[in-house]
Amino acid sequence: MMGPLNGMKVIDLTHVMAGPTCTLMLADMGADVIKVEKTPDGDDTRRMLPPKIGDEAAAYMMMNRNKRGIVLDLKTDGGKKVLRQLVTTADVLVENFGPGVMERLGFGYEDLKKENPGLIYCSLSGFGRTGPYRDRRGFDLVAQAMSGIMSFTGEPGGAPAKCGPPLSDITAGILAAMGILAAYAHRLKTGEGQWVETSLFEAALVQTYWQSAIALATGIAPKAMGSAHPLNAPYQAFQAADGWIVVGGANQKNWLRTLDAIGAPELADDPRFRTGADRMGHLPELEAELAERFRGKPAAYWLEILDEKGVPCGPVYDMLQALNDPQTAARKMLVEVEHSALGPVKTLGLPVKFSSTPGDVLKGAPVFGEDTREVLTQAGFSDEEIEAFKKEGAVVCAAIDTQVEPRQGSQDPEKIAREARYRPSYG
Repeated sequence: MMGPLNGMKVIDLTHVMAGPTCTLMLADMGADVIKVEKTPDGDDTRRMLPPKIGDEAAAYMMMNRNKRGIVLDLKTDGGKKVLRQLVTTADVLVENFGPGVMERLGFGYEDLKKENPGLIYCSLSGFGRTGPYRDRRGFDLVAQAMSGIMSFTGEPGGAPAKCGPPLSDITAGILAAMGILAAYAHRLKTGEGQWVETSLFEAALVQTYWQSAIALATGIAPKAMGSAHPLNAPYQAFQAADGWIVVGGANQKNWLRTLDAIGAPELADDPRFRTGADRMGHLPELEAELAERFRGKPAAYWLEILDEKGVPCGPVYDMLQALNDPQTAARKMLVEVEHSALGPVKTLGLPVKFSSTPGDVLKGAPVFGEDTREVLTQAGFSDEEIEAFKKEGAVVCAAIDTQVEPRQGSQDPEKIAREARYRPSYG
C-alpha cells in the first residue's frame, strides 16, 4: 500500500465511530490496519439501522475501508494468544473499550510494553483516564452537551441542539491519529513507545475555541445565534428567492465588497454598521437589512455576483448535492473502491494530500473474518493451530468462494480473479 505510513502496523481494537475514525486516517495514509472484531457479531455498526449496501451496513462500510479484518474472542485462551502474538510486532495499538476492560483482559499498556517497549498504545474514552469522570462511559451527545456546544448551537431562544454530525467522535479520532503520529515521530528518534490518550469530552471542548475565548474574556456564556458568527458580521446564511446561501462578509474589506455586490453603498456610512463592532452590536438590524435584499433575487444570481466581487460565499447544500459538487470530484473526496463481496462501492476519499507519498482508498471494508487466516498465517501460526483456534471458538475465518460467476462484461482473467467474492464460513 502507498502512503507516508507504509510499513506501520496497527492493531485496531476499536468499534463504532471515534476509534475507527482514528484508524481510518492511519489506513488511508498507508498503515496496515488490522481491525479486530469481537464474536459473535462484530462491530456494533454492522447492526446499525438501514441503509445497507448489499448485506453490509452503510455505516460500517464507511468507517472500515482500507483495513484488514479478523475476528477474535478475547475471552478465550486462543484469542488472547493470537492478540499477544500480533502485538509483539505491532507499531501501534488503538482501543476504545470501557474503563478497565483492557487491564482485566491482560492487555493494558503496562502489560504490553513489557513485551514491546516501542509500542504506541492509544486509548479513546468518554472523559479520559484521569479525573472524577474517568469511570463514566461517554457518547457524542453527552460530550456535546457537557462541553457547552449544545448551549450555543441552534436558533436563538430554541431548545438545546447538537451539531448534526457526531462532532466529538470524529474530532477525537483525528486527535488520536495526530497523537499517534507525534508519538511515532518521538519513537523514530528514541526507540521509546508511549501511551497516548484522548476523550470525546476534550475533543468537544477544542471545538469551542471562539466561544471559550468570549466566555473567558467577558464572564458571559455565549448563546445560540443560528448560522451567525459570535465575533464577525455578516457571516451567516441568508434566504434568496429560491433557496439559501451563506455570505462571509466578515472583515471590513469583505463587508464593503458585499455592499457593492448587493447595490447598497449607503449602508457603509450607516453608524450602526461602520465597523465590525458596530455590526455585531446591531446584528438584528443588519440581518433585517440584508435579508430583505437577498430575498429579491435567485441564489445563482447572488452567488455569481458575490464571487465576482471577491466575497466568500456558497450555496447551502444537502448531502447529495455536496457529494456531487465538481469540487468534491476534483479533490477526489468521492471515490470508488472494490469490496470483496459487493464489487465497486462509493466512499469518501482521503482529505490530506501528499506530493511524494499519496495515500489512497484501495480496499473496501472487510466482511466478517475476511482476513483472519491471512493475518494469523503471517503472524507465524500454522494451519493446524488456526484450525484449533476455530474449534475453540477463538477465531472466525471467512472462506473465499472462487466459484461465483463474474459480472457480465468481465473478460479480463485478472479482473475476473479480482471479482471473486468472499463469503463468510463460520466453522
